[in-house]
Amino acid sequence: MLRLYDNLSSGNGYKCRWLLTQLGLPFERVEMDIDAAETRTEAFLALNPNGRIPLLRLAPGDFLSESNAILRWLAEDTSFWPDNRRDKAAVLQWLFWEQYSHEPNIATARFWITHKVAMDPERIHALIVKRENGHAALKLMERHLTGRDWFVGQKATIADLALYAYTHVAEEGGFDLASYPAIRDWLDRFAARPNHIKITDAVGTPVSLADALSSEPRA
Repeated sequence: MLRLYDNLSSGNGYKCRWLLTQLGLPFERVEMDIDAAETRTEAFLALNPNGRIPLLRLAPGDFLSESNAILRWLAEDTSFWPDNRRDKAAVLQWLFWEQYSHEPNIATARFWITHKVAMDPERIHALIVKRENGHAALKLMERHLTGRDWFVGQKATIADLALYAYTHVAEEGGFDLASYPAIRDWLDRFAARPNHIKITDAVGTPVSLADALSSEPRA
């Protein structure tokens, strides 16, 4: 069975949880306390040397990290991955942009606030910059979505999922979405899909971290 190492506050983890649920794939879910540095232990670093979640175990000893790579793997041969070559490239374009221009600003601001990270003068200045860059990303999304329902083609793809994950909770990072009507309509369309789950929904078969790590094969 697939096994997802996850954290319920993580938008990157939510992407994977959401798609696994949409596709009806059974999976085990391991909740990790990122504030307690559980992703930095020797046992977890043996599974993912980058020390981050989400991490998807495809089979014993076979792990896939990076949320958008996981989405790409899961979406193969599904409606969330286009058939058209040009559309495939467009989806990848949005996935790369999300991780470079969107997530580092919107998600980081949200993390600092919701996880009550100590705000020293350097971080306070950085938050101002991240808010400016985050709004620049939202304005780009607003322009793109004006007059269209989805980011690529005529149906939702993993490009929409990747961008929905942190955009729909952007206000938790201090981003007011009131001036982005196209984004708000798109968020509503996405959330109206059948079997939609919230970021706080602990779906999947729960497995404790201790049991999960003890069952992983050792190199």
